[in-house]
Amino acid sequence: MVLGKTWGMVAVALGLLLALLVGLLAWGQWRWSAKTQALLQALNAAAERERRPAPFDLRELDGLPEPVARHLRLVLPQGSTLIRAVEVTHEGEFNLSENGSRWRPFRSQQRVVLRRPGFVWDGRVSMAPGLAVHVHDAYVAGEGLLEPAIAGLFSLVQLRDREATARGELMRFLAEATWYPTALLPREGLQWEPIDAQHARATLVDGELHLSLRVHFGTDGLIDRVHAEQRDRLVGGRSVPTPWEGRFSDYQRRDGLLVPLQGEVAWLTPQGRLPYWRGRIVALRYER
Repeated sequence: MVLGKTWGMVAVALGLLLALLVGLLAWGQWRWSAKTQALLQALNAAAERERRPAPFDLRELDGLPEPVARHLRLVLPQGSTLIRAVEVTHEGEFNLSENGSRWRPFRSQQRVVLRRPGFVWDGRVSMAPGLAVHVHDAYVAGEGLLEPAIAGLFSLVQLRDREATARGELMRFLAEATWYPTALLPREGLQWEPIDAQHARATLVDGELHLSLRVHFGTDGLIDRVHAEQRDRLVGGRSVPTPWEGRFSDYQRRDGLLVPLQGEVAWLTPQGRLPYWRGRIVALRYER
């Protein structure tokens, strides 16, 4: 009789604990969604309004470095309307180790606006069944943000500024321009300098931020790699400037544009290449 009563009390306690856990996770989801919506509102508020640019004309490519012009002729059909914003859904793997290999699956939603350049990436990195680290990676109105939080409640770190973090996030915007290729046009604020038959330098300025990437074009004429001499990398809680690269592959037509659906990002450390993000696009929606 006593044993039965004890087990009954344990069952009630476990039920209450489970209900508390479910409620805590639901509250974390609601809290994180509210923060995401606030970021998206700020992103949309910073975007330029009432733009009526002329459609893309192949004559715009006159004077550009040859590999750049060839790439744009391949990916942008004559008469393409300029992209105002894009919604992207990714899935893939994220490496949680600073120096080794500890991959975890992720899924994310990202909104990008082209003028003024900015994006909000809202990701979920799965740690265990029912438990995820929520991640905000963003560049909004000249400010960079990186915040991972367990269950959307407990922040592991929060980086937010208009200097080092902002520079890294604007670099991401530029590197991912292959997904919204009208951003590669000079009229969208991008400057191109020739290097050689397979490389060109892309430079982007936003406010006080000024940065460049070396862009590599494959034998098929398409961008397959971008490289930065330095990007801040968190190691042991401190920032270490480290060479960085992004790779792109599996180009396919989406809404008339030729874009890569696969990507990988890596640090180029003294010990060797260290990939930390591998993803693929599962949905893509352009706003013209």
